[in-house]
Amino acid sequence: MPGHFFTGNYASLDSERDIDTLPVRGALPPQLRGALYRVGPNPRFAPRDDRYHWFSGDGMVHAFFIEDGKVAYANRWARTPKWQLEHDAGHALFGTFGNPATSDPSVHGKNSGTANTSMVWHGGRLFALEESHQPFEIDPHTLVSKGHQDFGGAVNKRFTAHPKADPATGELHFFAWLPDSPGEPNMLYGVLDAHCEVTTLDTFRAPYASMMHDFMLTERHVLFPVTPLTISVERAMKGLPLFAWEADKRSYIGIGVRGQPMDTLRWFASDACHVFHVMNAWDDGGRIVAYVMESASAPGMPNADGSRGDQAGMAACLCRWTFDLESDGDGFERTILDDLAAEFPRIDERYTGRRNRVGFYCCHSEQRIRSGSESVLYDSLACFDFASGMRQLYTLPAGDVISEPVFVARSAQSPEGDGWLLAVAWRAQEGRSDLLVIDAADVAAGPVATVCLPHRIPFGFHGTWRAKD
Repeated sequence: MPGHFFTGNYASLDSERDIDTLPVRGALPPQLRGALYRVGPNPRFAPRDDRYHWFSGDGMVHAFFIEDGKVAYANRWARTPKWQLEHDAGHALFGTFGNPATSDPSVHGKNSGTANTSMVWHGGRLFALEESHQPFEIDPHTLVSKGHQDFGGAVNKRFTAHPKADPATGELHFFAWLPDSPGEPNMLYGVLDAHCEVTTLDTFRAPYASMMHDFMLTERHVLFPVTPLTISVERAMKGLPLFAWEADKRSYIGIGVRGQPMDTLRWFASDACHVFHVMNAWDDGGRIVAYVMESASAPGMPNADGSRGDQAGMAACLCRWTFDLESDGDGFERTILDDLAAEFPRIDERYTGRRNRVGFYCCHSEQRIRSGSESVLYDSLACFDFASGMRQLYTLPAGDVISEPVFVARSAQSPEGDGWLLAVAWRAQEGRSDLLVIDAADVAAGPVATVCLPHRIPFGFHGTWRAKD
């Protein structure tokens, strides 16, 4: 199992680096001033068990500091308690996803957090996130690890990798599995204000225990997708997958009203489908409309008996979900908008929870089934215009791979989508990576500037932008 996650550009970097100035082809926009942070799995040591999954590696943060047409770079492991224990021991101690059945007895009950999935800049602080543990704070200038944060004791153990910032209030909305109920369908919902103070904490019970990776926020509502990517500690203790796809279960979406108790969630349902990532959602009179990356089954995840999942059903694509809040039924409408296999959606985040006209995502330029680790290696970047239904596409040279695009507005006052997309490209023939800067209004034209790295950045997940003060 772990083999393909330790080859090519999945393989870990073995060092931390600082580069004062990177060469640039083209011209960096003078308005682009700040830092791009990306994080992804970069295991410090080879895993203890043969069920290692890409999602469970130690986090490494990569930062590009951009100002006055120049770019500096640095990378650092997130020195979590797990990383420090294994670093001191000189070898891996924790099983995949902290599985106690394959962990060294010396670390049973200890923090197995990896801080490897996403980054968020909030309240003047930078955090690396993954959904099984508290936010892990990183110094935004030096990348020095500052440790897991509990925000005054309010966030006990877990926090989503995909919190949602309301651009009007400055609040950061989040959810999590309740700290003492792994494998149980007990969930937490909370809100951090603009100063990282917890102002809301509430709980609810989902239809079953699901690996809920993302959720949706509108001006008036929060939406929680529960899909049949189930969690079972009992299953894991038998040597079977902790996370697995159960196709006989239905998918549910719980919709709550912001400011109201979450035990009043209204549950909508459909046949089994999966969503790892949400693009956006908004209120439309008596309806809620959401753009999501939907697949028939969970990408990269096994069945409950440990067998390989349905590869053909793992390809996600851009879909619209519509919920009629004035209806009496529990069904909702699912419509495919773009049939290319795609993932890692982003928007101009000034429009989070509001109707967005454009969205951006990675995709495959051809409609063919890719299996295993290749399925998430996208060769193209897309811009979708929801008003016209038209899609722009920029495709990299054969063999190259593009990361999630992060949007940066030209200015705080510029119209929606007026700015740049920042994405990292893996150059397969050269064995290294570039940072691409693309005009978001003209994606098909390709990069206006390419920042060249002498080394590679391993395949990762998500990033964030911090504008310079």
